Amino acid sequence: MAPTPARNHRTRVHVVSDVHGNARDLARAGEGADALICLGDLVLFLDYADHSRGIFPDLFGVENADRIVALRTARRFEEARVLGAELWAGLQGERATVIEKAVRKQYAELFAAFPTPTYATYGNVDMPPLWREYAGPGTTVLDGERVEIGGRVFGFVGGGLRTPMRTPYEISDEEYAAKIEALGEVDVLCTHIPPEVPELAYDTVARRFERGSRALLDAIRHTRPRYSLFGHVHQPLVKRMRIGATECVNVGHFASTGTPWALEW
Repeated sequence: MAPTPARNHRTRVHVVSDVHGNARDLARAGEGADALICLGDLVLFLDYADHSRGIFPDLFGVENADRIVALRTARRFEEARVLGAELWAGLQGERATVIEKAVRKQYAELFAAFPTPTYATYGNVDMPPLWREYAGPGTTVLDGERVEIGGRVFGFVGGGLRTPMRTPYEISDEEYAAKIEALGEVDVLCTHIPPEVPELAYDTVARRFERGSRALLDAIRHTRPRYSLFGHVHQPLVKRMRIGATECVNVGHFASTGTPWALEW
């Protein structure tokens, strides 16, 4: 039997997360790669670094954006909810309709910027029901599902866990764990949120711990994927660390960097 010929072509994928409206750089994110992976949070509701950007300041002004960011940063979530309720009460039109219209505008631009092929999963601020309308034939949406890229198996789990922020795609710990379990063993584990490790979950600018997943951490320890890739924490205390055999990587806050993280084999 003749020996199997060596594979000459190396596979390169670019990975982004927390796009938050950055369609300009997203359109170039796949250049030089065989595929683009997006780990969610396409929508820009409120930019904590620039309070003039996003759906919230467009509707209520920068001054109110300043106020609500200050309350949330101070973890005064109940006061932030009261302020939000007052602002929405003074707005013409039903809240859900107004938000959906604004999100649709962003999705139309962002999904058009995806290269072919793109493999994407949801972030906690995304609205999954709308993705089916905007994802073109070159974009594969995965959540609790696997796909093979260049001979390696990639598993995807989208969304976030429930928090006082009450973002659109937060699910229960049990539902999240079930999706992680459904993946089984994979080479690369792709999620929006990090595993529940303090160094990976702490945001140094927001000065708070974001919610990481215990089920994800357990899966990393038990199934030992080559990589665990995620985003969600915009300014993490630690961007990269090894857990056993697995390299855990926060692929970066694409909205501000405009640069994808690259994986090649």
